[in-house]
Amino acid sequence: MRYEVKYKPAFAAIFVTLQPGEKITAEAGAMVSMDTKITMKTEFSGGLFAALGRKFFGGESLFVNIFKNETRQPLNLVLTQSVIGDIDVIDLTGKEICFQPGAYIAHTPGVKMGVRWAGVQSWLAGEGLFKLKLGGKGRVFFGSYGGITKKTITGQFVVDNSHLVAYEPGIKMSIGFSGGLIGSVTSGEGLVNRLSGKGDIYLQSRSIDGLARFLRPKVR
Repeated sequence: MRYEVKYKPAFAAIFVTLQPGEKITAEAGAMVSMDTKITMKTEFSGGLFAALGRKFFGGESLFVNIFKNETRQPLNLVLTQSVIGDIDVIDLTGKEICFQPGAYIAHTPGVKMGVRWAGVQSWLAGEGLFKLKLGGKGRVFFGSYGGITKKTITGQFVVDNSHLVAYEPGIKMSIGFSGGLIGSVTSGEGLVNRLSGKGDIYLQSRSIDGLARFLRPKVR
């Protein structure tokens, strides 16, 4: 399977070429365009109960679409996300990665989807009790609001709650004030996510929550 991410970093889209017999699974609504001979099948991801877990605990769509090339010629497909921003890809080689709600776009065969308990700390930060978890061997495409930065942490690291896109499951989270109570309120930073452990994290350069707070007083 060949792919290219175009229009980076603000309006990124995935241009996929499916060779005969190849297929790719994508979040419902991710398709921009496709050749007419590509077959599309909609199904519950991993069965009904797994799909319900993704919907109600992982913050994702109940359905996924499977695009397959059943012809003898290469066919083209374009996928994207709903927000303005960048798209990146992770090559899973037996490891796992957890995504914030809305970050997942698509994956290739060999990748398995599930949900992972994120803890009460994540719920207090407004990120839900569970995270979407992908593992196995294959490629995973994901997106962000703004640009994407990959960082390997060893020890502790502080991230604003709305800027964390993805992280490896071995990393632990602790929600707390950015400073003292008064300083956190007056600085506008509020709660932050204190990460600890060793592994890769992915950050987005913009915050949808921040955009909503900026627009709220202007649309009354």
